Formats: sequence, structure tokens, C-alpha cells
Amino acid sequence: MADYCSKVPENVPGPWYVDATCTPCRTCLDVDGADSLIKWNDDETYVYFHEQPIGDAQVAIAEEIMAVCPTAAVGSDGE
Repeated sequence: MADYCSKVPENVPGPWYVDATCTPCRTCLDVDGADSLIKWNDDETYVYFHEQPIGDAQVAIAEEIMAVCPTAAVGSDGE
């Protein structure tokens, strides 16, 4: 489970985040529509939420990103 206290600094404010356990596996980027919410940091060593999901369709994308993450680095604190 993602750790709210270990969020990577690039995440935009909001309930969805990526924590420091993210590795450059690219699995989450294979989710259709993921690039509308997440992107690589400058070194391409982890991803982060550059946009928070808005509406049911984007929330579904974020939920799928979280579900496929092999390191459980994606979380939502339900704000």
C-alpha cells in the first residue's frame, strides 16, 4: 500500500499520489489514458500525478493505475 508520508514531491495537491517506492517499470503508463494523469520525473526514475482525476472516467483511470502498480506505489487518501 502506498505511503502518504512518502509521496514524491512532484505530485500535484489532491488525494491521488505516487510514493517513493515507484520504480521505472512503466506498467502504469500502459493504462489507456494514464498520460492524462501521470508522467515521468525529469530523470525517468519514477512517475507522479501531474493532474488529479476529474470525473468518473479519470477516476477509473487512476484506479486502474493503482491496481496495476507492482510496487503498490500509487495511492489515494480520499480527500
